[in-house]
Amino acid sequence: MSETNSAASAAEVAAPHRYTAALAADIEARWQDFWDANGTYEAPNPSGDLAGDPALVARPKKFIMDMFPYPSGAGLHVGHPLGYIATDVYARHQRMTGHNVLHTLGFDAFGLPAEQHAVATGTHPRVSTEAAMENMKRQLRRLGLGHDQRRSIATIDPAYYRWTQWIFVQIFNSWYDETAGTARPIAELVAQFESGERTVPGGRSWSDLSAAERSDVLGGYRLAYASDAPVNWCPGLGTVLANEEVTADGRSERGNFPVFKAKLRQWNMRITAYADRLLNDLDALDWPEAIKQQQRNWIGRSEGARVGFAVEGAGDARITVFTTRPDTLFGATYMVLAPEHGLIDSILPAEWPQGVKEAWTGGAATPADAVAAYRKQAQSKSDVERQTEHKDKTGVFTGAYAVNPVTGTRIPVFVADYVLMGYGTGAIMAVPGQDERDWEFAEAFSLPIIRTVQPPEGWEGEAFTGQGPAINSSNDQISLDGLEVGEAKARITAWLAERGIGEGTVNFRLRDWLFSRQRYWGEPFPIVYDEDGVAHSLPESMLPLELPEVEDYSPRTFDPDDADSRPETPLSRNEDWVNVTLDLGDGPRAYRRETNTMPNWAGSCWYELRYLDPDNSEQLVAPDIERYWMGPRDGMPHGGVDLYVGGAEHAVLHLLYARFWSKVLFDLGHVSSAEPFHKLFNQGMIQAYVYRDSRGFPVQATEVEELPDGTFVHRGEPVRRELGKMGKSLKNAVTPDEIAAEYGADTLRLYEMAMGPLDVSRPWDTRAVVGQYRLLQRLWRNIVDESTGRVTVVEDCAEAADEAVLRALHKAIDGAGQDMAALRFNTAIAKITELNNHLTKAAAPLPRSVAERLVLLIAPLAPHVAEELWAKLGHSDSVVHQDFPVADPAYVVDESVTCVVQIKGKIRARLEVSPSISDTELETLALADPAVVAALGGGGVRKVIVRAPKLVNIVPA
Repeated sequence: MSETNSAASAAEVAAPHRYTAALAADIEARWQDFWDANGTYEAPNPSGDLAGDPALVARPKKFIMDMFPYPSGAGLHVGHPLGYIATDVYARHQRMTGHNVLHTLGFDAFGLPAEQHAVATGTHPRVSTEAAMENMKRQLRRLGLGHDQRRSIATIDPAYYRWTQWIFVQIFNSWYDETAGTARPIAELVAQFESGERTVPGGRSWSDLSAAERSDVLGGYRLAYASDAPVNWCPGLGTVLANEEVTADGRSERGNFPVFKAKLRQWNMRITAYADRLLNDLDALDWPEAIKQQQRNWIGRSEGARVGFAVEGAGDARITVFTTRPDTLFGATYMVLAPEHGLIDSILPAEWPQGVKEAWTGGAATPADAVAAYRKQAQSKSDVERQTEHKDKTGVFTGAYAVNPVTGTRIPVFVADYVLMGYGTGAIMAVPGQDERDWEFAEAFSLPIIRTVQPPEGWEGEAFTGQGPAINSSNDQISLDGLEVGEAKARITAWLAERGIGEGTVNFRLRDWLFSRQRYWGEPFPIVYDEDGVAHSLPESMLPLELPEVEDYSPRTFDPDDADSRPETPLSRNEDWVNVTLDLGDGPRAYRRETNTMPNWAGSCWYELRYLDPDNSEQLVAPDIERYWMGPRDGMPHGGVDLYVGGAEHAVLHLLYARFWSKVLFDLGHVSSAEPFHKLFNQGMIQAYVYRDSRGFPVQATEVEELPDGTFVHRGEPVRRELGKMGKSLKNAVTPDEIAAEYGADTLRLYEMAMGPLDVSRPWDTRAVVGQYRLLQRLWRNIVDESTGRVTVVEDCAEAADEAVLRALHKAIDGAGQDMAALRFNTAIAKITELNNHLTKAAAPLPRSVAERLVLLIAPLAPHVAEELWAKLGHSDSVVHQDFPVADPAYVVDESVTCVVQIKGKIRARLEVSPSISDTELETLALADPAVVAALGGGGVRKVIVRAPKLVNIVPA
């Protein structure tokens, strides 16, 4: 036996009731069982649970949430629970300060990782996902998280995704009424078309339209609609991706495969209808400003004008552009369409115009050939690559000419990849004099450049993008010359509108949300198609539509570089499921099911609502329950969850999508909260050192040795150290199970909360965990005799606690309580540690009142040891619902504070004064102090600056 182990064994014999990892494990397991058996964390709802209990009804509510975890087969490492522990500490503190707290955790369990595992192993995704969930539940339970287990849900449960499908049906059967500024049932729109109140696009009567034609018309209004549109096609994954799932270099976020633009029929959500509301309602949310700004930038609101350019020889065809600078219209010398623009094919002439420049044709025999070749080339570029500033501009002439509506000039129409379909109309009027990219393109293709804004004197050789008076901007009907930008924009916009050429409008960067995935492991769409291809939603009685069994879970994948390949979904191979006979109210008919599935974001768009009422089989959520937990109230005009904690990486994905769904459900009267999450807090990341060998490959961190000179070796070979993420692939993961086994879960909780501010990333250091372990050991020793296991407190009496102890106690209560309420857990722990050290040094047994308040103070942070000590102190009820201690103001305020007296910036005296001393009294004391008198040397005083009670600054005459 080693000397270390011998010493440890001897210590255990001498102190058999010492707080050790073994004792911690026993305590933690017992109290976790107790909490489960007694429903300690079950939050009562307003109907039923709260009925007849006035005290409970009077308690304020607090709904606290973590972002949905994805159940990974690798399990948790110590970085994952950071936010979960933080919300648990906060929830416990809120319970102890009188709140009815709802805190639970579910699983966002659909998605690509489980499907890829299924493809590789043949294991059904449900099997591996449920196994991963059970492992995560075990790990989270070991941390002592106080979740209401009755409310936990998983998106893969048919009883849950029945309501995800139900919400999709509500969105599908709705349209956005711009006049009323709200979503309305699609039946109301149909009634308007039938009555003639609203004109049918194209001018025909509604009764004259076929079912398929009516479907097409309604598809232009529905909030969920299918369309043929350019999408992000990833052959390597066999699926399309949302813009947010594509990296800046044009590759898939998962798998790093190339992504191409392709035109496919896909389901979309008309989130753009809510752009203004999504933007405006941010102001009332208590979110980090950086996240709000990311959403503002993603929504990208800009004001300008839409202008129509007639195309020569193309009938009524017009190229519509959106521009924020209609005042520069006189400088438009050519036009550019995005390669994906739907108008291109209809304006291409059969042959090149006579005299066309060879550089404009790309060497192709015909315009159609030139455009086809250029489109293929553009497919392989990401949007970021296409818009990179100062790169060589490429493009090809379409052979068509448009007419500048203010000059009458014939201007060529090009296709170029620096214009995107994802912004504006996918077409631009190119004004090279006022736009750097247009200038570069004009120079590359020898196109005219006309300045329409007066640049500063001496400016030449490049585009001028600044402000200035208009020049070269007049015709025989209007002149903008000499006008500043604002006035020029207003005048030209009004002129265009009078002539039916254009109109003032608002544009958004935000695009409709691509909602289809060519995968198996996702929610099936509750949609079927009839023989005419018309989409019908399933009635509520047919929900949930469950995923069928399939023999092959993989979408058909392709050569990652094959941009011309097309998706084939796993569901499409199950013919018995796809082709069905259903009675949707007009008799049995043959239908074909939708074979795409919903994206993994669908289930997390509304899960906060299901937490409220998880067993309701009749409604999404009972209205009174939703109003109680999420309804609007003072300071929360849109309602929502009281605190939502998670990563900043979801700013324009989950958070934007969830806000959209909430607003639709609010408009349709299903919920009272127009926003899902009122307060958002982004926790930082726990990082870890990564050790890389000479090849740059990670090596096992636990096998690395640090040499005396500060370098590192792995099995005798030098390695370099860098700070990065923690994870299995980087071979630096530390599991919470390991730390809990060595020190106990309470120690792990304290360490993660003490590492630094919650919103800041911090490096993991296993060696530092012992500091919090020792805190708990000292805490235990202050209350429990390590030899006998009996409590050592003395009963309260007048002499039981001296004033120094009471001051230390109440200052800690006051400071730590404020810190916990503000999520400053690291400073709360520092204050508790300072108090505990003070009590340790006191050496005398603690008075019962001090010991009990010490236990209550640490209970939110270390709940297991707090429960055990509370029981040892003679209490039969749980510490969870005890009142948090309240500080006595008389002991919080210092009897005296130190005031610094400075002369010419140098400290000349320190005075002990009352905290409530006035400026006048403090000035008199300072000027009378002997050290100050000596320093002034009999000289006069020109000025005295007093900042009572801590500073006096004297300026000599």
